[in-house]
Amino acid sequence: MTDYSAFEVMGPIMVGPSSSHTAGACKIANVAVDIVSEGFNKVEFQLHGSFAHTYKGHGTDRALVGGILGFEPDDDRIKTSFEIAEESGLNYIFTTINLGENYHPNSVKIIFSYPDRDEEYVIGSSIGGGAMKIVNINGIAIEFRGEYSTILLEYPEQRGVISYVSSLLTGNDYNIESLNTKKNKLTNVVTLTVEIDKPLTDSLKSAILGVERFITAKYVEV
Repeated sequence: MTDYSAFEVMGPIMVGPSSSHTAGACKIANVAVDIVSEGFNKVEFQLHGSFAHTYKGHGTDRALVGGILGFEPDDDRIKTSFEIAEESGLNYIFTTINLGENYHPNSVKIIFSYPDRDEEYVIGSSIGGGAMKIVNINGIAIEFRGEYSTILLEYPEQRGVISYVSSLLTGNDYNIESLNTKKNKLTNVVTLTVEIDKPLTDSLKSAILGVERFITAKYVEV
């Protein structure tokens, strides 16, 4: 007999109709906003696979816009996210794309445009039951599930970064749930993701994110 958890039987608390197509999509967009730089003036949702085929009927489009607006998956305002976006002046479009067979069929590439800097993008996949994972940030492959507060750092390859960050965390009684690095072999830029068991204090944020050696320093609190 197969064992099922209560979560698998009841599903996530959400505005429906689909945990994969609405709850997961909303989470992707919500986290993506925390990852990219502030000040964007346009958002393009490039939908891949089954997202591309069913996004209107399953409410994926409203969930994605709701996530950009900061709504959680159980927020009833998702139903009227288009209207709220128009009132708030959010400029967005939906297009379809084939990201390739390496990507989950419920995936979206969210491109953020800025008036004074280059575009930034995040690719996320809704993997079932309302869960999601971020799999690419500005061309760097990562795996970030949004289950723990997470530090995201980009830096030119150099010694001492991992030990610097980990020693600060462990010295302040943090447990590191996961630590992963990806290196772009063409640019020698490393992306480091560190998941931690509790939110960062303001002093630790300054100590880690304020270091000049990082190209990008982000913190996503869960």
